[in-house]
Amino acid sequence: MTATTHTSQSTDSLLRFAMRADAVISGLTGVALLLLAPRVAAWSGTTPAVEYATGAFFVVFGIAVLALAARPAVRTSGAVLAVGNALFSVLTVVVVLADVWPLTTTGVVLVLGTGVYTLVMAELQYQGVRRIAKA
Repeated sequence: MTATTHTSQSTDSLLRFAMRADAVISGLTGVALLLLAPRVAAWSGTTPAVEYATGAFFVVFGIAVLALAARPAVRTSGAVLAVGNALFSVLTVVVVLADVWPLTTTGVVLVLGTGVYTLVMAELQYQGVRRIAKA
């Protein structure tokens, strides 16, 4: 009697990893913002209300993306997420250039850093979607 092992790897593993990583990092960032909103607002030049709203959004976003990553098929939701993250990156630049809030230097770094993060996530998710499409 011989045993046959399944050696091929799931083609959606990169996308699922990128989605889960985005969900966990965003969710934890949201919790931190909810706990430290007044302090972050003072450092960044925004208001506590902005930080509370952003934190709540990140927590809900993280939960939603975790749920999407657990679905049997993730290609479509991954593509939408990649586009959304890319658009969020553009939005962070617009927020800084339009002077939406009187951001401090730390605030500019935090906002643009968020844009870099979402751009990296968008790229990982896009590559994950492409890997599925090639399979």
